[in-house]
Amino acid sequence: MITVGEPAPDFTLPDQEKRPVALSALRGSPVLLVFYPAAFSGTCTAEMCAIRDDWSAFETRRVRVLGISVDSTHALAAWRREQGFTHDFLSDRWPTGTVAKLYDSWNEGTGQAQRGSFLIDADGVVRGTWRTEGPVARDLHAYLDALDALAPTTA
Repeated sequence: MITVGEPAPDFTLPDQEKRPVALSALRGSPVLLVFYPAAFSGTCTAEMCAIRDDWSAFETRRVRVLGISVDSTHALAAWRREQGFTHDFLSDRWPTGTVAKLYDSWNEGTGQAQRGSFLIDADGVVRGTWRTEGPVARDLHAYLDALDALAPTTA
């Protein structure tokens, strides 16, 4: 089980344009990993559209948002274009669900990722986790509150 305070497991997956993205290469700014079952599905689209629709809140907090599913890079690219998403998507397609399993966000019964999100700080440490069961969307504001807690305080 991934817990707050431990180092985030490293991985490399292709993005929607087939470019490799390594988590360890993103150190220096926070990263939000958002595992979801499938592109083009109702709840998943609603969750990602909520991020898109409040993109400036993520951008001002300088967080890299990465959606992760077992969809192909082609499907992810098409979904991103169709919905006008700004953030990137990673394909955990082969071997199927390797990274979702690494983050305890795998549903063996459906062969898809479960809804699990992980906020990783600039040093690669897990600072927040969120999970929901079934077609229940995660709370967008919980991400933003956790990101605000990461920000250095100024006197």
